[in-house]
Amino acid sequence: MKNTETKPTFWKKPWVKNVLTVLVFVAAYLTLRPFMQGDVIHGQVPPIELKSISGETFDLSNIQEPTLIHIWATWCPICGVTQGSVESVANDYKVINIATQSGDDQALFDYAKENEMNAAIIVNDFNGKLMSLFGSKAVPADFIIAPGGEIQFVEVGFTSELGLRLRLWWAGLSSSPETEAVAQ
Repeated sequence: MKNTETKPTFWKKPWVKNVLTVLVFVAAYLTLRPFMQGDVIHGQVPPIELKSISGETFDLSNIQEPTLIHIWATWCPICGVTQGSVESVANDYKVINIATQSGDDQALFDYAKENEMNAAIIVNDFNGKLMSLFGSKAVPADFIIAPGGEIQFVEVGFTSELGLRLRLWWAGLSSSPETEAVAQ
C-alpha cells in the first residue's frame, strides 16, 4: 500500500503562514503609525486648566509630579481594552482621563459608573478641541508629563499598563533633583 499523504509545500506550512501573518500586521502597523501619531505636541504641555465631570480642577501650568494625560473615547474598542490599565495606574500616579467626543457629562458619568471608572479624573472633551490641542488624530493617546510640565513620552494606540508605569517612573526619575544635580 502506497502512502498518498504529501507534505505541504514550504509556503503552506502552518508556521510559515503564521510568521507571514504577523509580518503583514507589523508592516500595516508601521505604515499607519505616522498617521496615528499625527501632529502630536512635544515640549511643554499647554498651560490650561481642565475641569473633571465631577468638578475637580487640573492646572496643566503647574504639574509637580509625573502625570498621565490619557485621551480616549467611549466608542473606541482599544480604549476599552486599556481602560483597566489606566484606572490601575491612577491608583499610583496622577492621571487625567480626557474623554473625547463621547457625549455629555451625564453620559460620561453613566459610562464611568458602568465601567467602574473614577469620574473625578474624567474631563469631557465634548467637541474634540482638547484632542486637537494635543495634536492627536487617533485614540487612545497617552502623554506622559514630567514634573515641570515637559512632555516626556507620547504613545498613540495600545499601551500596556507596564509600559505606562515605566514611562511615568522614568519621567519622575529624569526630573528628580538628584538626577538634575548629576546631569550638571
